[in-house]
Amino acid sequence: MKDDVARLLAQHDLTPGLAVILVGDNPASISYVSGKGKACVEVGIYSQEEKFDADLSQSGLHEAIDRLNDDDRIHGILVQLPLPAGLDESAALNLLDPDKDVDGLHPVNLGRLMRQEPGFWPCTPHGIQMMLLRSGIEVAGKHVVVVGRSSLVGRPVANILAQKAKGANATVTMCHTGTRDLGAFTRMADILIVAAGSPGAITADMVREGAVVIDVGVQRVDDPSRKRGWRLVGDVDFDSVKEKASAITPVPGGVGPMTITMLLYNTILSAKRKHGL
Repeated sequence: MKDDVARLLAQHDLTPGLAVILVGDNPASISYVSGKGKACVEVGIYSQEEKFDADLSQSGLHEAIDRLNDDDRIHGILVQLPLPAGLDESAALNLLDPDKDVDGLHPVNLGRLMRQEPGFWPCTPHGIQMMLLRSGIEVAGKHVVVVGRSSLVGRPVANILAQKAKGANATVTMCHTGTRDLGAFTRMADILIVAAGSPGAITADMVREGAVVIDVGVQRVDDPSRKRGWRLVGDVDFDSVKEKASAITPVPGGVGPMTITMLLYNTILSAKRKHGL
């Protein structure tokens, strides 16, 4: 991507631009936005942070989105989620220009994903697919079990991996909080993707020997042994499951960097599309 950005500047005087809207002082969100900013600098993407206090009104948020929709320097807009209580996330996401929705959460882009049409795929699901592809893990014909049904991860990753396409063509089962005997399903998985938002929800007895395990969860739990008093954990009990899995992602440092990678990928793609490149 760094080479691609340099070529766009040299040949077309074009620098892809990403704007991130951050509302409030959620520590995890601040950390994510900081990581995205550093990655933009590394690749050569123009990065713009729009930071607002937690008491920002819905109309104030909409004004910021409208302004960025009309800014020709900006090819990608990310509304950092979750938003503070009282703000309507769906209304904000729906206001984004679909051609600048590099997080892939606008209804138009989710619809394009369902129809396998050109658009922006949600970054975490796309990053999971790229991780599998580039790790040499065959997906076609495998049984993928997804734990979680959010529009951010669960549903789009299930759709992507079920498509008749390279790096996909899997049989996909989706589980959620209403699933009875969750372990009966997770033990059938060749590839287990967990985005449940519940620390340590998947234990070793719920994973079959040799499975590939992708942990999307990130939660903060108390840990008096750490200087800061807490640590980050995923939805999978890593220490026990790693003994059975043929491959497993750590938390932190697994899926998270792939999410940022695909955000930059989408921003570059957006700049190329806008200028017909």
